[in-house]
Amino acid sequence: MVHLKFIRHIILLASIIVWLPAQAFSIARIHYGGGGDWYGDPSSLPNLLNYISEQTSIVVDPNEYRIKLTDPELFSHSFLYLTGHGNIRFTEDEMDILRNYLLKGGFLHADDNYGMDTSFRREMKRVFPEKDWVMLPFDHDIFHSFYDFPQGLPKIHEHDGNPPQGLGLFEGDRLIVFYSYESDLGDGWEDAEVHNDPKDIRHAALKMGINIVWYSLTQ
Repeated sequence: MVHLKFIRHIILLASIIVWLPAQAFSIARIHYGGGGDWYGDPSSLPNLLNYISEQTSIVVDPNEYRIKLTDPELFSHSFLYLTGHGNIRFTEDEMDILRNYLLKGGFLHADDNYGMDTSFRREMKRVFPEKDWVMLPFDHDIFHSFYDFPQGLPKIHEHDGNPPQGLGLFEGDRLIVFYSYESDLGDGWEDAEVHNDPKDIRHAALKMGINIVWYSLTQ
């Protein structure tokens, strides 16, 4: 008997192929203002992209793109990534562009690298004053899209010792922003010697990264 999960992955892969007829999947890191280290965890995205290529059938562009929201190439990328430890600040133009990008089908994964929470929530409230963060339940598809995470977002780094939280902003039923808080997935994606995380912790972070990407392409 063919495993039902295998059939589901074939269906999802077909939808990815339809969505990506001419270009490989890419990740664009947001270069924001405000003084925060938008460039943090420099080895994280290349490692994640390599892991996606090894573990899935997604056609991957191995390059990490670093762009400002005002960059004309923004809409060439369906997936944006934002991280850091410090202050985040968007200009009025950047807010308008980000809102338009997300409402037109783009996806943002924001990963708190410890210290960006207050400013990120403030800026996203400026982008979407009418939206509030939703805590995603453990049975949400993002935690089961490729690998199963029955307890939700994995805990990678201690930070304040609070449980990891997967938060979302929605446009209708579509998740447009996924915010990983008190988890620090990016640190788990970094080269092994950077944080000396155990292998199982690093793999949990990378597998969750695949889930986020897979979900963003197939929701």
